[in-house]
Amino acid sequence: MYSVSILDLVTRLGLATVIAAIIGVDREHNNHPAGIRTHVLVCLGACVIAMIQQQIAAQAIAFAMTHKGIYDTVRADPARLIAQVVSGIGFLGAGTIITTRHNISGLTTAASLWATAGIGLAIGMGYYPIAIGGFVFVMIVLTVLKRAINIKAIRRLEVKYVNRTETQAYMKAYFKKHHIIVHGAAFSTEHLTVGSHEHLYKHIYRIELPKKLDYAQLIDDLSENDNIRTARMITI
Repeated sequence: MYSVSILDLVTRLGLATVIAAIIGVDREHNNHPAGIRTHVLVCLGACVIAMIQQQIAAQAIAFAMTHKGIYDTVRADPARLIAQVVSGIGFLGAGTIITTRHNISGLTTAASLWATAGIGLAIGMGYYPIAIGGFVFVMIVLTVLKRAINIKAIRRLEVKYVNRTETQAYMKAYFKKHHIIVHGAAFSTEHLTVGSHEHLYKHIYRIELPKKLDYAQLIDDLSENDNIRTARMITI
């Protein structure tokens, strides 16, 4: 009967730990919800389940060979436990996705957990080339791809302010000075009493920032203007 040797067991669990830890380092370095320990535990758990599935299948085959009279009644689906891992890891991944009113984060971390589980399954089944190949490409996506493909995202900037004419002139001058491209804007007015002002104006700009200016700096700069009450990035 097939059995995982101690050497195979240590090799598979060790490889799962190392690979998952490297992936987790990237996530933890970027302050994402799931870090080193989470990724390692997911990969180890998947690895263990894969090895259990191998043992179950091997035992079923051995039993069928020694009990040929009931051979046709023996069933062992080698993908049953693996399928549960693939579907079940989605619940853990969903827990890393943070949704607020205007923002969604954690999608990449959830995807990395799901990919790490797949790598763990490959290691647990003894498919080392698949596991190592998967690991290499996961790391390429997490670390290299973002730098290699420079996509300038169009973001939405919400600004609430008073003194309409003065503030709009300031915003126009600021965008021009910092080479911020405006792709469109939506404007609305709220009839509120804000200090000595009777109206609170709201602009939602669709903007593209240059490389030298990040969104945190943009918000800080705009917040220094006395007429601007709130400034934030939003998703719609």
